Amino acid sequence: MPETASGREISYAEAVREALRMAMQSDGRVFLLGEDIGVYGGAFGVTDGLLEEFGPERVRDTPISEAAIAGAAIGAALVGMRPVAEIQFMDFITLSMEQLVLQAAKIRYMFGGKARVPLVLRTPAGSGTGAAAQHSESLEAWFVHVPGLKVVMPSTPHDAKGLLLASIEDDNPVIFVEHKLLYKVRGPVPEGYYTIPLEQSEVKREGRDLTIVATSIMVARALEAATLLSREGIEAEIIDPRTLKPLDDGPMVRSAIKTGKVLVVHEAPVTGGFGGEVVARLVASEAFDYLEAPIRRLAGLDVPIPYNRELERRAVPQVEDIVREARALVRGEY
Repeated sequence: MPETASGREISYAEAVREALRMAMQSDGRVFLLGEDIGVYGGAFGVTDGLLEEFGPERVRDTPISEAAIAGAAIGAALVGMRPVAEIQFMDFITLSMEQLVLQAAKIRYMFGGKARVPLVLRTPAGSGTGAAAQHSESLEAWFVHVPGLKVVMPSTPHDAKGLLLASIEDDNPVIFVEHKLLYKVRGPVPEGYYTIPLEQSEVKREGRDLTIVATSIMVARALEAATLLSREGIEAEIIDPRTLKPLDDGPMVRSAIKTGKVLVVHEAPVTGGFGGEVVARLVASEAFDYLEAPIRRLAGLDVPIPYNRELERRAVPQVEDIVREARALVRGEY
C-alpha cells in the first residue's frame, strides 16, 4: 500500500533510480538491461551508479538492438527472472513490437497461466527537449490497445517510485512510460519501500466547475492551469489515471457527475489517442446524464514533432491552451 509522503524531496529520475535499487536489493531475480545503462548510466542518467553497486551481471549493457533487448528480457522472465529493460527513447520501441505484442503480451494467455512474463520495459517519451520527430513521440495508446500488456504513466516522483515497484512485482509485462521533461521535477517521496496499485487513478486537485483528466506531463500543466483558472473563480478538478491499462475510471466518472463538464488532455496526437478511450468510458457510464456540455479533447496535433522549438511547443498542449479550453468549456463557448 502507498506510504505517506515524507518531507524529503527528490527528483523524478532519483525516484525511479531508488525504486530500481530497492527492487534489486530485495529480490535477486531483478536485473537491468539496455543500451548504455551501465557505464554511461543511461541516456538520461537514471541508472547512474547502479553498475558499481550491483555489478555487470545485474546491470547489463546491451548491443544497439531494441529487438534483442525485448527478446532477452522476455526469455529471462520466462525462466524465472524479473528483468527491467530500458528502451532509450519510446520511438525506438517500434523495433521491438514483435517481441512485445506477439510474444510478451500473449504468452501467459496462450499457455493457460502456466507461463508468466514478469517484465518491465521502461522508456522515456514525449517532446520538449528539441530532439525532433524520431526521438519525441508518445506512443502509449498503441500498447493500451494490446490485451496482455499493462501501461503505466506516472506524473510525479512519488508515483514514479511506487508504481515502478508495483510494476516490478507484477507477473505481467508492463510498459512503464517516463516523460523526459519530468526527470528533473522534484517532489516529496517516502524513503521506504511502497507500492501503488496498478489500477488506481488519483484526484490530484479537488474542484467543482469542471473535470480535467490528464496524463504524464499534462498533469503538471493542468495543475498550473488550474491555479490560473482559480483566479477567475473557476475551480478545476484534476484526475490522473496513472495506469492507463488497466484503467480505473471510477474517479473520473464521479468527478464528471459532480462537475458536469470534462476536458481530457494528453500529449500524443489526438487521432487514436488515449483521450478517446476516456471519452468513451464516460459517455457509456452514469456520468452521461449529468454532462452539461460535450466532452472536449485537447491533445497533440496530428504532425511529427518538429525540431524547431517554437513549432515543437505549438504541436502539443501547453498551460495556456488548457486555460483557454477549460475557460471556454465552463463559459459555454463551444
